Amino acid sequence: MSAGRDMAKPRVNRFWSTVGAFVVIYALVKWGIPAASREVTGLPFPLPVPGALVFIYMTLAVVALAILVTFSDEYLNEFVGPVKKFLRGDYGRVPRMVVLVAMPLLVGWQVYAVTVPDVAVPASLRIQHPSSNFPKSFETLKNPLASPSDADVQAFIEQAKANTVAFIPQVAADVKRWREANAGKHALDFIPTSPMKKFVAALKSDSVDQSTAKAALLEKTLFEGRALYAMNCRACHGDSTAGDGPMADGFKLRPINFTDNGTIETIVEGYTFWRVTNGGPGLPTEATPWDSAMPEWKLSLTEEERWKIIFAEYDLAQKTPRIPESH
Repeated sequence: MSAGRDMAKPRVNRFWSTVGAFVVIYALVKWGIPAASREVTGLPFPLPVPGALVFIYMTLAVVALAILVTFSDEYLNEFVGPVKKFLRGDYGRVPRMVVLVAMPLLVGWQVYAVTVPDVAVPASLRIQHPSSNFPKSFETLKNPLASPSDADVQAFIEQAKANTVAFIPQVAADVKRWREANAGKHALDFIPTSPMKKFVAALKSDSVDQSTAKAALLEKTLFEGRALYAMNCRACHGDSTAGDGPMADGFKLRPINFTDNGTIETIVEGYTFWRVTNGGPGLPTEATPWDSAMPEWKLSLTEEERWKIIFAEYDLAQKTPRIPESH
C-alpha cells in the first residue's frame, strides 16, 4: 500500500498551478476568444476582446484564484512556500537580485507609459452630410410628386370618377380587402383624412375643382409614402423619424434623427434622394469611419417609391427641404 502511494504521480505545487491557471486564462481571453470568433463568424479577421473587458476578466480570475489559495491554511502555506524560498535566496542570489531589480523597473515603466502625455492625431469629427461625390446635377432636383402637374391632377380626377384609382402593390391588397368589406364606398374612402373626405364629397356632388383634387392627390401620395416608409425605414428611423426605431440600438452609429433641425432640413431634396438611392455603400471617403448602415434602396425600390418615401419623411418629421441657393 505504502509502495503504491510512493509511486503516485508527483503533484504540481499550488503556487505554480495558480500561476499556470492565470496564464492559461489570459491566453484564452487574449488570443483564444478572437481565434474562435473567426471560426464562428466566418470573417477573414478575428474579433478582439476589448482591453477593458480583458481587465475585468483577469480581475475576476485573480479574485477566484485568491479564494482558492486561501481556502485553507494548507493551501496558503503551499502557495507562499516557493515565494519565501525565493526571498531567502534558496534558488540563488543572482535570480533573486534580477527579479527584485526588474520588478520595480517594470512597474515604473508601466506607470510612466500610462501617465506620459501622448501625442496623437486629432480625432476626426463626424461629417453629417458627406458630399464629395454628390452629383452636381442632383442639386436642383425637386420631388416630382410634391408638385403634380395639371395633367396629373386631371388624370387623377378621371380615375376617381370611374373609381379606378390605382394604389401601389404594397397596399393594394389591403385596399381590396377593405373595399370588399365596405361595399358601396369609394376606394379613396380608405384614406380618412380631411382633404380626401372633401374630395370624395365633391365627387359625389359633381363639383370637383383643381385645388381640391390636387390636395387629395397629395394625400394619396403621402399615404403611400408613409406605408413604404413603415415597411422599409421605420425599423431604424422610428415612427416619428427620430432615429429611435426598434433596431436603432443595434447600430454602432445610430440612425439619423430627421426631426433634428440640423439634418434633412439643411439639405436640398436632391441630396436626400441621392443618399436614399445609394445608401451607405455610396458614401464618399470622408464618411469613414462614420459609415452608414443604410442599404442601397435603388436595388429594391423604384425611383417613384423612393420619392414617395422622401415626401413622407419630410412630412413625418415636420420639416421642409432646403431651397437651393441661386448663384
